[in-house]
Amino acid sequence: MDTLRRNNLIDGEWLAGEDYLPNMNPSDTKDIEGHYAEATFPQVHLVISAARKAFPAWSRSPLMERFTLLDKIADKISERQDDLARQLAREEGKILSEARAEVMRAAQIFKFFAGECLRIRGEVVDSVRPGVDVEITREAIGVCVAITPWNFPIAIPAWKVAPALAYGNCVILKPSELAPGCAWSLARIIQDCGAPAGVFNLVMGDGASVGAKLIASDGVDAVSFTGSQTTGSMVRRICAESGKRVQLEMGGKNPLVVIDDADLDKAVSVALNGAFFSTGQRCTASSRLIVTDGIHDAFVAALTKKMVGLTVGNALDDKSEIGPVVDDRQFRKNMEALERARRDGAIVVGGEPVEIENGNLYMRPALVLGTRPDMVINQEEIFGPIASILRVRDYEEALAVANDVPFGLSAGLCTTSLAMARDFKRRIKAGMVMINLPTAGVDFHVPFGGVKESSYGPREQGSYAKDFYTVMKTTYIG
Repeated sequence: MDTLRRNNLIDGEWLAGEDYLPNMNPSDTKDIEGHYAEATFPQVHLVISAARKAFPAWSRSPLMERFTLLDKIADKISERQDDLARQLAREEGKILSEARAEVMRAAQIFKFFAGECLRIRGEVVDSVRPGVDVEITREAIGVCVAITPWNFPIAIPAWKVAPALAYGNCVILKPSELAPGCAWSLARIIQDCGAPAGVFNLVMGDGASVGAKLIASDGVDAVSFTGSQTTGSMVRRICAESGKRVQLEMGGKNPLVVIDDADLDKAVSVALNGAFFSTGQRCTASSRLIVTDGIHDAFVAALTKKMVGLTVGNALDDKSEIGPVVDDRQFRKNMEALERARRDGAIVVGGEPVEIENGNLYMRPALVLGTRPDMVINQEEIFGPIASILRVRDYEEALAVANDVPFGLSAGLCTTSLAMARDFKRRIKAGMVMINLPTAGVDFHVPFGGVKESSYGPREQGSYAKDFYTVMKTTYIG
């Protein structure tokens, strides 16, 4: 058993905590990946002070200095792909192939934003007044707090930290207490690659204490949060009251619409991936499968056959296709959602607990049949390997049902009609649209985010990240 204690990184130093939280392996609940320091309130004050002190020099640092740092980080992540992937699988339960892909995603993000360091552009325009020039430039915000969830424990920290550093901000990363290991390893890499003291900091611990203290501090200029809608709403309110810039990603209840003209094999493959891979623990997962009458029966039969054939097992076993649920709380939530669906009159296929040695967090993927749009299972995010089926008459009803939820992150359509694809793109209320592709899975160089209750503030990722991590300055020269 690995009982190594891992500390917070504050102002270039690894500082011990008074308490340490165990990082449990959901594949084997007897295995503890490590014990991670819970930051004290004095350490929260210290880290904010350190970041504020480091900001003036870092925000004015030469572009090549920032480029070199981020480029080194990207290379080091790539070099450590295998051990980081094993750590990710061990702490979060994501199967190894998905873990390796996520690690490489983190490396690609840092590589992209290394390039962005050299692409910070402004404008020079003429004034309406003769003899006056106008310059429009971008500057760093200041101290940015990044609060990240457990389901992508290295990719999401990367897509918040990399742009913040690239544009000259100082960063305080607070990862989920359920999966802090990859964030800690990322912090070690960033420090080893030469980040100046105070420019990047890591504080760990419970969100209700450490996270809340960071968000409420007057020394913080911006907060980027990914997590639940309930917590996100609280973060938004606190930031509004204190005048902080805030960026929120708060989940989805994503529809995949399958209409009569869809390629059946393609639609089944898209649904299987989007609904069940990563144990359904993705905010972009296809949790609502909206299927028109003409293809419904064939689609359900084919998807059910594929679903029951998926191998559930230890995330570190190369034969596994579905890993465990992240913890007991999420496991109970999944089971309660299925039981509620049964009480509401739905039929559940799959969803049974799976007994595996030293593991009690495994369940078979579940398909919930005969549901109505107003059922709880079709309105609230579950975050597990569970997808509901909604049978509709035609495309128009499918579109109406797809839009009839509070969320609007990702939406998909399976069709062979270009006209339908164009219409769906225009009329669906979602920030991201997938045609004949899983709703989960986006590139690192394009914007990520949704509408309605899914997101708030500027988009994440790609060059669009500058809209959050920089402020505009207009200068007149006479």
